[in-house]
Amino acid sequence: MNRKLQLSKYIISDLISAIVGWIAFFIHWKLSLGAIPDAGALMHLPDRQFYNGLVLAPFFWPLIHYITGYYNDVFRKSRLFEFGQTFGNVLVGTLALYFLLGINKTEVLYHLGTFSLFFSMFLFQFVITYVPRLIITTITTHKVHNGIIGFNTLLIGSNSKALEAWKELVEQKKSSGNKFIGFVSVNHNSQNVLGDYLLHLGNVEDIHQIIKDRNVEEVIIAIENVEHDMINLIINKLINANVVIKAIPSMYDILTGRVRMSSILGTPLISVSHNLMPAWQENMKTFMDYLVASLALIITLPLNLFLIAGIKLSSKGPVFYSHERIGRYGKPFSIYKFRSMYVDAEKGGPELSSKNDDRITPFGRFMRKSRLDEIPNFFNVLKGEMSLVGPRPERKYFIDQITQNAPHYLHLLKVKPGITSWGQVKYGYAENVDQMVQRLKYDLIYLDNMSLYVDFKIIIYTILTIIKRTGI
Repeated sequence: MNRKLQLSKYIISDLISAIVGWIAFFIHWKLSLGAIPDAGALMHLPDRQFYNGLVLAPFFWPLIHYITGYYNDVFRKSRLFEFGQTFGNVLVGTLALYFLLGINKTEVLYHLGTFSLFFSMFLFQFVITYVPRLIITTITTHKVHNGIIGFNTLLIGSNSKALEAWKELVEQKKSSGNKFIGFVSVNHNSQNVLGDYLLHLGNVEDIHQIIKDRNVEEVIIAIENVEHDMINLIINKLINANVVIKAIPSMYDILTGRVRMSSILGTPLISVSHNLMPAWQENMKTFMDYLVASLALIITLPLNLFLIAGIKLSSKGPVFYSHERIGRYGKPFSIYKFRSMYVDAEKGGPELSSKNDDRITPFGRFMRKSRLDEIPNFFNVLKGEMSLVGPRPERKYFIDQITQNAPHYLHLLKVKPGITSWGQVKYGYAENVDQMVQRLKYDLIYLDNMSLYVDFKIIIYTILTIIKRTGI
């Protein structure tokens, strides 16, 4: 199962469809006008709109599909949902191209009418885009249903409910693609009745390592009612894992409407989603991260040269400071900053800074007032390790202390850490672990309200903090 190959099929299909769709529409357009005698005369027609569209379409259409999240999961596509998504994308894209290429301003309006021209452009692009997609998706779906393509699946649970769930999933007439590699028991006193059918890989405490070692792609939670007090522990263990999480519903879940049907023939499951934003907003957020970070590093170049000189002249040591932080899904990365402290400031061990911290250099204090020391964070954004807005990344040393009192801190690891955050805007820098726990609630609220609008507001408040120089 090659995800890159499957993704390339869709992208290449969309690139070809973009070009063919534009050429087909243009031929139809000019033939309707009588501007060309036949399709073969098109290449001899020096029409700037044709060549503009030919250059723009292969970039424009894949970008639209990327932004709306079409390329996110290339093996778990619903053909009905794909129809609706393609219809919506092409409708919006056609409207944009219609005005970008100036088609609405041409003499053709007097011959064909605005609506008929727009409709023909939409129809050509939709049919030529959707038909190849339908073929690719149908072939893939057929392979999933027949067990040719499968997803390494781990079952959490070991008693009768887990056994019942496993039997129902493997006995389906059409496979859901679950390739069970084993199960983990919820506690050490479990009966492990599933052990006669599946490999016992360990307990919940070992789940993160099991997922990593076994390349698990999907986790299904099937625990007994008496084990439901373990659900928070299980979810916290799965937060750092980039896997699809599903759960076997109880009758209470069904009666309260929590179960959403996604497959007529498949086993009903509750999906526990990592997605905190709609796909199009998440992709736009990523696009804006790269765009703003690139522009920021270019625009601040003169300022950076001044800061580099100030650091070198004010104290001995390197210009940049780097140390390990914990990023999305618990993955460690090196964060970059301008050095604002004296060399060997942490020779006694990790320590949070404070307002009157004598480890901070005079020039470092100047930088911190306007958060200029964090400009190199933009390099982390370009590397895909950070975002413009998100919970501030912490060191494992402090995370271990925070989670002793507030285990729900691990929920922050579901998203990329940010250069600025709601917690930082509302609370400021924390000087000790207790303050970090207090700031945590603001970051958790951010997770529940993530949107481009909220990000924009946080960026505005951060800019005001920089202008007013109210940082620490």
